[in-house]
Amino acid sequence: MYIKQIIIQGFKSYKEQTVIEPFSPGHNVIVGRNGSGKSNFFAAIRFVLSDAYTQMGREERQALLHEGSGSAVMSAYVEIIFDNSDERFPTGKDELILRRTIGLKKDEYSLDRKNATKADVMNLLESAGFSRSNPYYIVPQGRVTTLTSMKDSERLNLLKEVAGTQVYEARRQESLKIMTETDNKRAKIDELLDYIKERLGELEEEKEELRTYQEKDRERRCLEYTIYHREQVEITNALDSIDEARQTGMDETDDNRERFIAGERDLNTVESEINEVKRQIELLKVDKRQLEEERRDNARTRAKIELEVKGLSDGQSQAQQSRARHDRELEEVQAAIQQREAELGQILPDFNARRSEEANVKAQLDDSNAQRERLYAKQGRNARFKSKKERDDWLRKEVDEANVAMATRKAVHMQTVEDVKQLETDIQSVEAEVTELREKFDGRGDSMHNMAEEAQTAKEQRDRLIDQRKESWREEAKLDSVVENARQELERAERTLSHTMDQNTSRGLAAVRRIKAQLNLNGVHGTLAELLEVNERYRTAVEVTAGNSLFHYVVDNDETATKVLEVLQREKAGRVTFMPLNRLHPRPINLPKTGDAIPMIEKIQYDPMYEKAFQQVFGKSIVCPNIDIAAQYARSHGVNAITPEGDQSDKRGAFTGGYYDPRRSRLEAVKHVAKWRNEYEKLRNQSVEVRRSIERKDQEITRAVGELQKIEQRRTQLEGSYGPLRAELRGKTAVLEKHRDTLDAKNRSKEKVEASLKLLSEQLSSFEAELAAEFKKALTKEEETQLERLNASIQTLQRQYAESSTKRSELEARKSVLEVELRENLRQRLDQLRSQDFENGENTSGGSSSKLKDSQRELKRITKAIETVTAKLAETDAGIDEATTHLGELEQSHTERQRSQEEIARSIEKYQKRAEKSMSKKSLLVEKAAECNRNIRDLGVLPEEAFGRFEKMSSDNIVRRLHKVHSSLKKYSHVNKKAFEQYANFTRQRDTLTKRRGELDSSQASIEELIEVLDQRKDEAIERTFKQVSKEFARVFERLVPAGRGRLVIMRKMDKPQAGEEGASDDEDGDAGRGGKKERVENYIGVGISVSFNSKHDEQQRIQQLSGGQKSLCALALVFSIQACDPAPFYLFDEIDANLDAQYRTAVANMLKSISESASASDKNAAQAGAGGGQFICTTFRPEMVQVADKCYSVVYRNKTSSIDVESREAALEFVDGMKQ
Repeated sequence: MYIKQIIIQGFKSYKEQTVIEPFSPGHNVIVGRNGSGKSNFFAAIRFVLSDAYTQMGREERQALLHEGSGSAVMSAYVEIIFDNSDERFPTGKDELILRRTIGLKKDEYSLDRKNATKADVMNLLESAGFSRSNPYYIVPQGRVTTLTSMKDSERLNLLKEVAGTQVYEARRQESLKIMTETDNKRAKIDELLDYIKERLGELEEEKEELRTYQEKDRERRCLEYTIYHREQVEITNALDSIDEARQTGMDETDDNRERFIAGERDLNTVESEINEVKRQIELLKVDKRQLEEERRDNARTRAKIELEVKGLSDGQSQAQQSRARHDRELEEVQAAIQQREAELGQILPDFNARRSEEANVKAQLDDSNAQRERLYAKQGRNARFKSKKERDDWLRKEVDEANVAMATRKAVHMQTVEDVKQLETDIQSVEAEVTELREKFDGRGDSMHNMAEEAQTAKEQRDRLIDQRKESWREEAKLDSVVENARQELERAERTLSHTMDQNTSRGLAAVRRIKAQLNLNGVHGTLAELLEVNERYRTAVEVTAGNSLFHYVVDNDETATKVLEVLQREKAGRVTFMPLNRLHPRPINLPKTGDAIPMIEKIQYDPMYEKAFQQVFGKSIVCPNIDIAAQYARSHGVNAITPEGDQSDKRGAFTGGYYDPRRSRLEAVKHVAKWRNEYEKLRNQSVEVRRSIERKDQEITRAVGELQKIEQRRTQLEGSYGPLRAELRGKTAVLEKHRDTLDAKNRSKEKVEASLKLLSEQLSSFEAELAAEFKKALTKEEETQLERLNASIQTLQRQYAESSTKRSELEARKSVLEVELRENLRQRLDQLRSQDFENGENTSGGSSSKLKDSQRELKRITKAIETVTAKLAETDAGIDEATTHLGELEQSHTERQRSQEEIARSIEKYQKRAEKSMSKKSLLVEKAAECNRNIRDLGVLPEEAFGRFEKMSSDNIVRRLHKVHSSLKKYSHVNKKAFEQYANFTRQRDTLTKRRGELDSSQASIEELIEVLDQRKDEAIERTFKQVSKEFARVFERLVPAGRGRLVIMRKMDKPQAGEEGASDDEDGDAGRGGKKERVENYIGVGISVSFNSKHDEQQRIQQLSGGQKSLCALALVFSIQACDPAPFYLFDEIDANLDAQYRTAVANMLKSISESASASDKNAAQAGAGGGQFICTTFRPEMVQVADKCYSVVYRNKTSSIDVESREAALEFVDGMKQ
């Protein structure tokens, strides 16, 4: 086993985590400058493995933590990883990780990353070979110097420490302490035995007088017993008579109590009825106030509406006269329009026929004129042209011009036809618009009427909703009153309930209910009182049995209880006892199964899920008919027995009972609170629902008012749209007339174009025919004949055309007059009259008439509402009168019942006073009986003659004889009345003390024998250790100084100093002459060192005579010899070669190398090597130890922080050489 690796963090100069590379199992050397942290490294190992850092204060702990720049170090740890391949640690693992962590407030160990105690760690280290008696496997800086300056006596103490004599010394001191205590106890026992012996002699003389005294005292006790017995019998008879009278009075009182309880119930019922009637009266009064206020409001409203109706009625007659004049004028205009339209209807067909006829004649005339013109032109051309060719050229030219003109006319004709079609379409559209506008205009009255009806319907809906809201307001006012009354009753009931418990419990229960609602805890069920139902006969028994447990809160589990308790604690809201169902485990109990012992749990109704809670409180209780039976069952079955009246007997025999006032019943108070709480919650929910209903009504009213406003807005828009509608109708009519005029012009233009096209076509045909004909200078006969016929026809057509045009002009003039009159005069007047009709309708019919109708309807509604309110007021007054009458009857009944209750209460009070007197008398008798019993007990054990010796003697004679006996006893007043008892006690004490002294003597002998054995073993250990250390010292010194010789010398008080081994043998030979080892060991005064460095045969020198280097070598030899006697798994040396000469440093280094190499050799070779092998970790400034090291490390101090790194041997030697320079 060896140290494999060390990890340091925060310890002294090692701030950051320092992970040292694994050590060699052989020889390891650490180099570094002074102050770099080498000693702190060794201190870290001692911090974990030794007792050097124990019982530290805050300042000492702070000193172990790193102090430097940067953040403060709050804790530090040192971790040592051991190689456990040889299984010296009994952990079963190849490695053992030991860590110690320290802070300002903590100091803890861990083994293999698991927490461990310091004792566990030290025991484990000792099991692996780390001996507390030999701390020299760690040699810190300065330890060698201390050994060199050590005195002989200190060196002897060191030898004793290595020998492990501390254990023997501790046990010896403990034994000596026990021996001292034993001597003190023996001395006290001897003193007591002397006193007892003297006292027994005195008591022997007092025993004779005591015998005479006892005979007289026996007679006295017999007489006193007879007196006390007779008094006891008299007291028993008196008590029996009092109990009999009490039982008779109890029966009467039970009847009165039952009557009183029944009367209280009746009183409560009557009071409830009185309160209910009062609430009804209050509600009726509230209704009456509201109805009266509503009636006043309706009366004011009715008066206002009546004034409006009167005003509207007065203005209605003037409006009717104006309306009549307007209607007559409107009829006249409409009649004139009808007449003109009828006349126009008659003229239009004739006009159209004349115009068609005129057009036909005009067409024929134009055709004839054209033909004649062509014939004339042809006749002129024939005279004009000289040849056919000249004529034809001209004709062709004309044909071309005619074609061009024809194309132009056709284009114009086509455009005109399209314009006509478009105008016809526009006319149809405008006619439709005009028709629609006229229909709107004509139907405007119906629209206004419909709009008015819609507005009236909306108003009625609004008024109906407002009436419903008023009803809801009245209902809300009623409920507010009822809710307030229920709240007051609830507060009164809660106050009554809180008076039955302490204040903290009351506050706690209220807080639990609030917390349950806030956190929505379904697992909080309620108190036992709230969860049970019980018959009234057993209510008192249940209350007395449960006591304060009635207010224990039942919850589903302890987690729920913890949540509520945390809130209670945080808010400081009282105290509550919880009953978690998951933690309740009531024990089954054997209850009596008889008719006069009823299990109480059977008389309670509750939910089966709360079975555990009720079994816990009521499972061990039974109900018995009377207290005597209850006491019997309580003693025989170990249960709590109780009567229906509340008298209780427990299994220990204690009685609890008396009068229980049913008016202060906790269960009744809980029931009352639950009743009013439910009533209050129900009424409050109703109130909330009514408020919601009012809110919904408000929304409905808002919507109804909005709908009414929309209707009024549409009505206003309809009224305001008449002027624009009339202007639009006038404009559309003008557009229509304009379109018609344009259409007529277009038609005429089209006819002209068609006629022109016809002429051009005929002319073109004529030119073409002429081209085909021969060239002649004159017309043909047919042409001349045609010309003559055309002239005659033209004259006829001209006459016809003149006649048709004249007739058409006359008709057209009349038609124009009619149309202008209709358009410019009559229709405009009709529109004006209709506009006036609408405006008058709005102002009179639509205004006044409509308003009058609305006001009349509103007046009718208000009148009906007043009648309804009046009827309700009458009903309310009747209800108030009826309720007042009923209230008087109830109050009278309440007074009578209260008077009866007072009489019953006085009867009960009288009996209670008599009972109190009887109980006082009984108490006195009981006290006397107890005094008699006490006096009889004080008489002690009576002889048998005391029960019958003076039975027949009269009481007077017994008293006289008792006086005589007392006079005789006065003579023996000086007698020790406890002489016999004291004599027996002292005898027993003497025997006990004698036996105890013998035990102490044997104990002292055992302790002396133990001390002798311990001294012998200690001496043997010292002798054995000295021999081993002396032998190893000689061998080690010879190895370090081959030319010299060294030995240890034991120093005695009387003898001359002798060498270790020789002296030992001489001592053994001389034991008989000096009294054995004990005397020789006590004579040891020190251990000296005698050495020779130059020869094995020269005279040796004492250590005080040597140089400093030689002293250090001797000290190292002593350390090596101690380690050889008690080897450790590894060794830590801090600059042990600092004071050695070069040759001795080489020897020490070679010795360390050989010892470390022997770790892998066999046990025999290891023994020959010296120390048995092991790992060495050394610090040095000398090259000799570096040269033989298996692994080198360097300690560097930078930025106030130390670190350790692996170095090569050459680098380490270079560092050491640099330090020399």
